[in-house]
Amino acid sequence: MFEKSPKSYTDLLGKTNRIVEGTTIQGDIISPADFRLDGHLIGNFQSKGKIVIGPAGSVKGDIVCKNADIEGKFDGKIQVQEILNVKSKAHIHGEVICGKLSVEPGAEFSASCIMKPNVKNMITDGKSAEEKTA
Repeated sequence: MFEKSPKSYTDLLGKTNRIVEGTTIQGDIISPADFRLDGHLIGNFQSKGKIVIGPAGSVKGDIVCKNADIEGKFDGKIQVQEILNVKSKAHIHGEVICGKLSVEPGAEFSASCIMKPNVKNMITDGKSAEEKTA
């Protein structure tokens, strides 16, 4: 009678998870909604939404997401389905696979970069698979 149906991704739009400055997480994060990280993550991150790594934030691990804004530090492999925005204070090291890339002057971008505008990243059971679209 009072059963709640699980919320769809569209219901989660506008709702952002947040890890505040001074917090360190060791492990993997899987989130259906947008995510802001001002703390530190040592592990992998997956989202069907957007990740924002703030100026005090850092990630050491792999990221798979739809969109990303990076202003802090990232070391690992990042796969962004649509747009990766690298802000002027960002430090990126590792491997980047994205649809579109925006890098502001002043950013440290020491990574191999592959731009694949026709690649869909699908997240299934904690694993990332790539599928080319026509």
